[in-house]
Amino acid sequence: MSKGVINGLKRLRIGYHNRVARIVGIKDVAQHAGVSVGTVSNVINRPDLVAPETRVRVQATIDQLGYVRSEAARSLRAGQSRIIGQLVLDMANPFFADVASGASRAARAAGLRVMLCNSANDPEEEAEYLSLFAEQRVRGVLLTPADPTGADLAVLRRHEIPFVLVDRVTSDGCSVSVDDVAGGRMAAAHLAETGHELVGYVSGPMSLAQCRDRRTGALAALTAHGLPEDALIHVEAERMDVASGRDAGRRLLKLSRGPTAVFCANDLLALGVLQSLYAAGVSVPAEMAIVGYDDIELASAAAVPLTSVRQPSGEMGQIAAELLIEETGTVPVRQRHRHRRVVLEPELVVRESTRADSA
Repeated sequence: MSKGVINGLKRLRIGYHNRVARIVGIKDVAQHAGVSVGTVSNVINRPDLVAPETRVRVQATIDQLGYVRSEAARSLRAGQSRIIGQLVLDMANPFFADVASGASRAARAAGLRVMLCNSANDPEEEAEYLSLFAEQRVRGVLLTPADPTGADLAVLRRHEIPFVLVDRVTSDGCSVSVDDVAGGRMAAAHLAETGHELVGYVSGPMSLAQCRDRRTGALAALTAHGLPEDALIHVEAERMDVASGRDAGRRLLKLSRGPTAVFCANDLLALGVLQSLYAAGVSVPAEMAIVGYDDIELASAAAVPLTSVRQPSGEMGQIAAELLIEETGTVPVRQRHRHRRVVLEPELVVRESTRADSA
């Protein structure tokens, strides 16, 4: 290859990299559209102030050049970000997807957006994402903590970033949760009232307050129906997913003193238990009744539609976001935000997995 060709390729490569690396700014848009920077800013932020013909021309230039405004620069000028960080435990669980959807609705109504991240129930992942939120100077954070000690929240407090706990309770801030003791009581009471005297309880890790509270409620219901405490047989799973539910179902079937019903701490565990029972030829509900928790969409669509304790997940996310927006908004002194702990009520939804007439 000749020297001239090599030099030509080098120039071509350098020119390509320069074009790629250069970021289109608001001044470029103004120059190409033949307007001032202020007019471009108005088209982006206050389009009603710009004449329709000018607005169309500027927007066409923005589209042509691929201009994307810098949220970081906008936040510096405005003194506050439009981004809310949200950290959930498990995006594979439809419950958290519903919570995120509710939060997004509230954020959009306020002209804000949500940056959604998944900790995968890992405290180390959680700590990294919370540090990322702090680096990005988000407006505030919605989170369901993976670390039961709450130590990861220190980075938010240090940077004075407001936060609201979702599906958790806090003593020094806002939180939105569901009365899980009441939910566990509803589930076990339903099973006791349909004639079951020995009930399995399949939970996730008992380090989770929800799993403990749901067990507390279930025990209270069984004893209120005259049954002894050992009428509740506890099987603890490592995770709250379908695979862990299948494993728990197999463990239940090996018990010498087997229950006739099982209450699961969430619907994914219940679906896994249902699969293991089906594989073993156990009829639901004739030989084993099942109650789940959350009432995700899959609960009603299961091979045997699941009775479940419904959590208002979308409402939970929406209220949490509204509390955070209220706390981070500009309000008069007399209307300043006060921290609140909102506790929502669950609801039992009865389906074929516990109905005696479905046997």
